[in-house]
Amino acid sequence: MTAVADARIAAPPKGPSRDLAGTGTLLRLALRRDRVMLPIWVLCLGLSASSTVSRLDSAYDTPQKRADLAADMNANGSTRALFGAAFDDSLGALTVWRVGAFLTVFAAIMSLLIVIRHTREEEETGRQEALSSGMVGRRAGLTSALITVGIANAAVTLLIAVSLAGEGGSGALALGLAVGLSGMVFGAIAAVAAQVTENARVARGLSAAAVGVAFVLRMGGDAAKDGSDGSSHVLVWLSPLGWAENARPYADERWWTLLLLTLLAVAAMGVAYTLAGRRDVGASFFASRPGPAAAGPDLSTVYGLAWRLQRGTLLAWMAGLAFAGAVFGGIADGADDFLGDSESTRDTFLRMGGQEGLTDAFLASMVGILGLVVTIHTASAVLRLRGEETDQRAEPLLSNAVSRVQWAASHLVVALLGPVVILAAGGLALGIAYGAASGDLGGQVPRVLGATLLQAPAVWVITSIAVFLFGVLPKFTSVTWGVVGFVVAIGWLGPAMELDQSVMNLSPFGHLPKVPGGDITATPFLWMLLVTVGLLAAGLAGLRRRDMSN
Repeated sequence: MTAVADARIAAPPKGPSRDLAGTGTLLRLALRRDRVMLPIWVLCLGLSASSTVSRLDSAYDTPQKRADLAADMNANGSTRALFGAAFDDSLGALTVWRVGAFLTVFAAIMSLLIVIRHTREEEETGRQEALSSGMVGRRAGLTSALITVGIANAAVTLLIAVSLAGEGGSGALALGLAVGLSGMVFGAIAAVAAQVTENARVARGLSAAAVGVAFVLRMGGDAAKDGSDGSSHVLVWLSPLGWAENARPYADERWWTLLLLTLLAVAAMGVAYTLAGRRDVGASFFASRPGPAAAGPDLSTVYGLAWRLQRGTLLAWMAGLAFAGAVFGGIADGADDFLGDSESTRDTFLRMGGQEGLTDAFLASMVGILGLVVTIHTASAVLRLRGEETDQRAEPLLSNAVSRVQWAASHLVVALLGPVVILAAGGLALGIAYGAASGDLGGQVPRVLGATLLQAPAVWVITSIAVFLFGVLPKFTSVTWGVVGFVVAIGWLGPAMELDQSVMNLSPFGHLPKVPGGDITATPFLWMLLVTVGLLAAGLAGLRRRDMSN
């Protein structure tokens, strides 16, 4: 609260600078609050490419091996959908192919989390209103958040450019800028979402949905066309992530595509600044409408209330994963057509899917991605409890004949069963699309659906961690997003970077069998269920004993 005290002491400035007054103070506060997570994000993103170079150099140590790898991967839509196209067979270009698509996605996730944390979340908790009562302009919070995310993305850009400079300076700079500018684009989109929504959860959901749509568009476009003629599918050009891919680092760089990213980021920031100047602190352009004077029977219990609060997000997630599953399933058929005698190609996919059949490996990889993505939903569902508490909406409920455990359990039902329903939607769409394409609808739908549902215990571990933090360490509840980011990063980047299994096992998903096609044993599921139950019990016990709104 030092920043609040300083803001109240000084007199407010006059003139155009009034809206930006206090930006420096808020920037220092933001950097201090993110002093742990921000360096972790930057180092993980910045060093991923350089570590991949050394691994590729040892695995493909001759020009012919690298040429074969690029040709094999470009020959199949499944691999292009997952990694993107390999535009050249140099070591630098193959590094871009292996991790470039994932780096842009994670830079986007990092950026949207930073911006929402320091804009809408500050307003939702009331801290921004306290600051605005002193010498802090109405656009200072937004400006400090964008500068913070700009510093993070600049650091990622610089680290990538320096670490890959040995493979060629221009290509290293192009990759660094593609990743950093992708982060800025979605950071700016998150800034817009923070203006039009009334709470951080919805703003994060909209921003994450934008990333998901961009990623699926890029995947669909790359699956449909290999880019060997120098052009890309129209779906790729509809995605900012596709623009980043078309910068083509180490393959006759197209610098003008980076200008497109810059223009989009600037335009989104302009929209965010305009909207920020036209609303009150804490307000939004799409606020919740007042309900009817008398509540319906479905709101007679806390479980009905929790369902009403969570149902919109749950239905949106079901639709999103069903769409993604349909896309993944449509490109899975024939994933092993190009395998031939390339042992290196087989190894690449088997590290991701863990199976002897390449099609099963691809399906297992897609199933794993669906499971990883659902961790975002379950974390958001649990953190809704913290939002209800800090906004003092929980206190009226708890002042009646509702216990803390009952109140928490009403949201935990959604947090625990919601992922199962979402995974079922994604797995069903994946199985139907793949079964229809392969001509074995009846055989593949239950097989793929079952494999997708087996991701639920790993998702529940993340749920229980969030509940434990909420109940025992409420001030550190936001650490849940760091856990989610770590798990997703390990799951997506780990196989590409050939991380040791001991590192992969730090994530609950590292203990799951690679299905469909793999052997299933009960041991990992029993352990994950035991951990889930233990953390849930500890979290609920802590909630019963601690002060509310603490």
